[in-house]
Amino acid sequence: MARPTRGFVWRESRVRASWLPPGQHDIEGAWPVLTAEATPDIRTEEWTLAVEGLVEEPRMWTWDEIHVLPQSTYSGDIHCVTSWSKHDVAFRGVSIDALFDHSRVLPEATHVVGSCHTGYTTNLPLADVTGGRAWVAFEYRGEPLPAAHGGPARLLVPHLYFWKSAKWLTGLRLLDHDEPGFWERNGYHNHGDPWLEERYQGD
Repeated sequence: MARPTRGFVWRESRVRASWLPPGQHDIEGAWPVLTAEATPDIRTEEWTLAVEGLVEEPRMWTWDEIHVLPQSTYSGDIHCVTSWSKHDVAFRGVSIDALFDHSRVLPEATHVVGSCHTGYTTNLPLADVTGGRAWVAFEYRGEPLPAAHGGPARLLVPHLYFWKSAKWLTGLRLLDHDEPGFWERNGYHNHGDPWLEERYQGD
């Protein structure tokens, strides 16, 4: 078994946890900080989120405006493509459904591209971010989401590998086709289902 990266806390067990997807190991304590870019300093009074593309009403939400919307929580597990998983996390934010209800997604839309303050993008089928499966998350365990973990707000799509939960989210663009994002253009799987081990192209 490979050694964990320095700083990870790895609990090994002879009995595999039933909640772990194949190829994953459980970590305790703080979850790792992994990113392809330098962590930006984004003040909430300057933060905005655009919903655009194939929608009837493109919208630009400020920090105060998005907090007026009904909030909901995700309590469950998250899984990183680097093989760590964390059990029983708790995020709070606004569901993607709530945002799309205001913008009214057009019938021809099939995919979403999440864009970030750093220029990072990731692609998702529309079905993976609707139906109560995805959030714009701004709290973790009752506290503001730290910048290192994507604060002030990140995309949260917990049923897929965590690179799909883009940090420092600034936009959601609706398309009628798939448009691979940063990691998808650099060898990662286009979808990223942990239970199917969709880690890399060809998996």
